[in-house]
Amino acid sequence: MKIESIPGAAKDQLDLVLSFFPRVDTKASVVLAVDTGMAGYLATRLSVSTLMLSWQLLIPLVAFVLIGLSFWHLYKVAFPNLKGGNQSLVYFREIAKRTEAKFIDEFMAQKDDAYVKDLLGQAWRNSEILTEKFNHLQLAFLLMAAAIIPWTIAIAVIS
Repeated sequence: MKIESIPGAAKDQLDLVLSFFPRVDTKASVVLAVDTGMAGYLATRLSVSTLMLSWQLLIPLVAFVLIGLSFWHLYKVAFPNLKGGNQSLVYFREIAKRTEAKFIDEFMAQKDDAYVKDLLGQAWRNSEILTEKFNHLQLAFLLMAAAIIPWTIAIAVIS
């Protein structure tokens, strides 16, 4: 495979990987909204007088635990592990460690090969971060879906 512009192809690869982040974050927002709605609705329906038997307490508790675990995974989607990119001139956290002048000087002084490697390294690291975000989103969704059954039963029992 012949690539006309290696730096351009590397940048395109990084842009492609970065384009998937908003998709994951949008889906996470939907799961967050459903989780919040389910937890809020159930919480407003619960009272001491509606929960007389221990098994009646267990059902909403299971729903709240599953929703809580879903929230935890959504937190991991929103705040993934961002370590990496040591000395990168592309990665925002590494850029921010430098002064403005030092960043500009180092960026202008780098060779094409170093820039391409930095771009591809960033594409690789962002792929790892994206995979972590997607895995946590998937778990959050599955936990939310699992919470629907005890949530529905709890609402029926309470009503």
